[in-house]
Amino acid sequence: MTPRQALAFVRKHGIVLEAARGVVPTLADAIAGGAIRGSWWSHPRSHEIFELTRSIRDSEEVLVCRLIQGKITYVHRRLWPAVVRAAGMFPRKNLARVHEVHAPTGRHVVKAVEFPKWVPSEVAGEAAKLGESEARSALRACLPTL
Repeated sequence: MTPRQALAFVRKHGIVLEAARGVVPTLADAIAGGAIRGSWWSHPRSHEIFELTRSIRDSEEVLVCRLIQGKITYVHRRLWPAVVRAAGMFPRKNLARVHEVHAPTGRHVVKAVEFPKWVPSEVAGEAAKLGESEARSALRACLPTL
């Protein structure tokens, strides 16, 4: 899988888990070609999984948050207005944009931008035009548990 194909996978599904099990597809499993047993770090394709998940995390088209079960979740840009409009359906902390930074020590530190501070003004405008039922419907197509 290429970075372009990984992004297409996220775009197609709208909401994708990075590696956890849940109600939506998992990018790590898609890269591996099937369900991964145990940690993906021990999978033969772990280096590819790492590189592709980082390419998705770096994409401006993808919100990286903990929307589903507090696990790293990718939300494609096409669904940001629906997520913003239906924000009351989710724990607020799960809507924070998360990203990793490298500390001077070399450690990875997870930083969060609280919701709605990360929301671009054009997305807020699109969200304001959505009805609540329209937003829920858009999300229900990706999140069958809604």
